[in-house]
Amino acid sequence: MNPYHILIIIVAYFTILFIISHFTSRKANSDTFFIGNRKSPWYLVSFAMIGTSISGVTFISVPGWVLGSKFYYMQLVLGYLLGYATIIHVLLPIYYKLNLTTIYTYLATRFGKISYKTGASFFLLSRLVGSSLRLFLVTFVLQETIFKHLNVPFFVTIIGSLILIYAYTFRGGVKTIVWTDSFQTLLFLLAVIFSIVFVGKSLNLDFKGLVGAIYNSEYSTVFNFTHWREGSFFLKQFLSGAFIAIVMTGLDQDMMQKNLSCRTLRDSQKNMYWYSALLVPVNLLFLSLGALLVLYSQQNGIPIPDNSDKLYPLLATGGYFPVIIGIVFILGLIAAAYSSADSALTALTTSFTIDILGAGRFEEKKLKRVRWIVHILMSLLTGLFIYIFNIYNSDAVIDTVFTAAIYTYGPLLGLFAFGIFSKRKVKDPAVPFIAILSPLFTYLVKLGLGAMIENYKSSYELLVVNGIITILGLLIFSRKAKQ
Repeated sequence: MNPYHILIIIVAYFTILFIISHFTSRKANSDTFFIGNRKSPWYLVSFAMIGTSISGVTFISVPGWVLGSKFYYMQLVLGYLLGYATIIHVLLPIYYKLNLTTIYTYLATRFGKISYKTGASFFLLSRLVGSSLRLFLVTFVLQETIFKHLNVPFFVTIIGSLILIYAYTFRGGVKTIVWTDSFQTLLFLLAVIFSIVFVGKSLNLDFKGLVGAIYNSEYSTVFNFTHWREGSFFLKQFLSGAFIAIVMTGLDQDMMQKNLSCRTLRDSQKNMYWYSALLVPVNLLFLSLGALLVLYSQQNGIPIPDNSDKLYPLLATGGYFPVIIGIVFILGLIAAAYSSADSALTALTTSFTIDILGAGRFEEKKLKRVRWIVHILMSLLTGLFIYIFNIYNSDAVIDTVFTAAIYTYGPLLGLFAFGIFSKRKVKDPAVPFIAILSPLFTYLVKLGLGAMIENYKSSYELLVVNGIITILGLLIFSRKAKQ
């Protein structure tokens, strides 16, 4: 693939994003940036959220993950549905009733200022790590396919990517992102479909043959009901999926910021229903692509990389697929990665500005200036995390993302659960210590289970353990509320 041709396509792609940004950010103010003036169409939010949740991680890691984990990922996805139902009927009514701009303001109402700052801080850490891991993939692939051949250092690729995101989001914020993410979601779904069609034709398979080849392959196993010690055991995966959905969507400012931009609670709930319905077939589409890529490699004698994340990029850009598929892959990857990264930077800016700095009380001119500075700061921190991750990463990125979520979102799960389902009054100054110690105790539980139970492999169920430990800590440092 000629790197200059790809560069021209990328420039054209971002030109479209800047055009969208121009029209959606006219007359924008801080309310536009934070919650889109609460005028976002629910159906557009639903489609845009697919792009935010999928990201470059799913675009590359899920197809590559099939090689070692088969279709077990679908057990997590089915668990998501239970988590989304909880968000729709428990969390969203609370957020709309309190008319929140950031969801962590709930903790100030329920526990106190210190708890509020603690919850927001854990989100900032979680999202910085998660968004950096996601954006790492696209910068790495762009570096390998384009900028390495132009002798551009990797850190310059990182900075360039973040500057582009900043440029089309710093004015319109959520209002712009709802539209740009919808456009990007459409692009990466088309990229996956085109890749599947090409592989099917290369294997001389029609639609029925594709389904049969995937179903009959050794990689299509969805459920594990027998080996309970393994991390892929159904009950572990299903319940973990439910709680991952609750914390990484319902307790995540990034995902909820779009929901809170809908006009009414009813619109926000409709958005979540449709989002839930769409996410299952979309993830199945990615897993199907993964199985087909492995089958294609085996049939054509192509060595499969040790790092499964590199399988799809290798085939699409390494001369095995036609140039047009390589171009479509690059566009799809960029769309998937940037639809997640732009939303994350906006959420990080919103949370830090309002939750940490308390800048919501500022008049518009000063608030706008503070918001711009914070937006730049969050971009720089994301770039630093990407650079560090490039040095130390060796695992499949999607697994790393979920592992990070276990330890960083667990305290948030415990705080919100205790606040919603208990009326006890917590000692506010004790909350930061509980939130910090809980992940440490969770790690000790993981080590203990591995030592006591032979061949036991902990999975994402540790997220629930983390939440329970947090709840126990809150229970110890609480008292019965006065009538």
